[in-house]
Amino acid sequence: MRGKIYYLLRIIKIGVKNIFLHKLRSLLTILGIVFGVASVIAMLAIGEGASFEAREKIKELGSQNIIVRSVKPPETRITQEATTFVSVYGLLENDYKMIKTIPSVDLIVPTWEMKEEMRYMEKSIKGRIVCTYPEYKDVMNIGLEMGRFLTQIDIELIQPYAVIGYSIRKSLFPTEDPIGKTITIRNYSFKVIGVAKEKGVTTGTTGFAAEDVNFDVYIPFTTGRSYFGEFEIASKEGPVSKWERNWVKYHRFIVRVNNTDKILTTSAIIENILKINHKKDDYEILVPLQLLLQAEHTKRIFNIVLGSIAAISLIVGGIGIMNIMLATVTERTREIGIRRAVGAKRKDIISQFLLETVILSSVGGFIGILLGILIPKLVTKFAGMTTVITWWSIALSFTISVGVGITFGIYPARKAAYLDPIQALRYE
Repeated sequence: MRGKIYYLLRIIKIGVKNIFLHKLRSLLTILGIVFGVASVIAMLAIGEGASFEAREKIKELGSQNIIVRSVKPPETRITQEATTFVSVYGLLENDYKMIKTIPSVDLIVPTWEMKEEMRYMEKSIKGRIVCTYPEYKDVMNIGLEMGRFLTQIDIELIQPYAVIGYSIRKSLFPTEDPIGKTITIRNYSFKVIGVAKEKGVTTGTTGFAAEDVNFDVYIPFTTGRSYFGEFEIASKEGPVSKWERNWVKYHRFIVRVNNTDKILTTSAIIENILKINHKKDDYEILVPLQLLLQAEHTKRIFNIVLGSIAAISLIVGGIGIMNIMLATVTERTREIGIRRAVGAKRKDIISQFLLETVILSSVGGFIGILLGILIPKLVTKFAGMTTVITWWSIALSFTISVGVGITFGIYPARKAAYLDPIQALRYE
């Protein structure tokens, strides 16, 4: 056993010595492996980071939720001369009652929304008013930075209370505690009772229209109905100045299903109900769980594509190693002949050359790992992108780099071992 260890250490020593005899050549040889390993780790980290962001945003919407939204259909039969008109569309009371009766529906939370300007003293900012119920906090995973959320008593007493989003607080109350302060929406005053924690912006890449919930203000549904009614009023840009009035009973239903296995079935039932109640396509059904599964599938495809591209550079690096080792065999032909003449066996020659290629690829793999960890950190710092370095990408890339070294080192090693000793000794 001790003899085998001594033999192995001796081969390693000779191999390292031979590599250091040609430092520049050895460095150029391993560059393909270095960049191959680095690109595998970096590309998978960037892909994993993008996928992670998408999954987290979908999870924030609730994996047990189904979101039904009112969607304004294309405008028809509106004359250019008209200066005012009313668009009637969206979810209805009958929709709410019928969806509520579905056995798998655990909870349904309606909302009514509008874009408005909010003011506090001389400061003002535009945001979205969300008239809703206390359960909205749980179904939409809203955390509180301070204060409290709406309660059932606030709903029953039609209280003029508001829970403001993170960005609203930063704009209107940059240096003071907002709790207890009064903000003005239109001509109505609302007392701030809570501040929501900051949340990531939901982008269109997740299947939802881009929206920043940090600019939301949550008020009791009954208060919103009492103060603002059921009409949205907004100016419409065009050749003629127009005021647009939209009548919408509910803007959204957040439907929580009691079992994730029933989500797709429940979604189909909801769609059938809406088809019966609506003559036009003025609604949209979004299933976060379905989007999550699609994101996972896309992530797998993305990783395979990125990994395949990076693996090509590893193969190119392996070809570079084989090329250099073949040149080394030619240079060391006389040395091989002398070693064979003094009793070295073919397996000794193979071991020697194979070990040198493994050392080269291992060193290249190690340097590539360091570079592969550094690149995602630089991307995160300078580009602001989320990157996630996984242990399996490091292990996979290093294993492949060693495997490439062995695979592409076998042929030069065998060529060296099977040289004719007499011809090798005569080689000049």
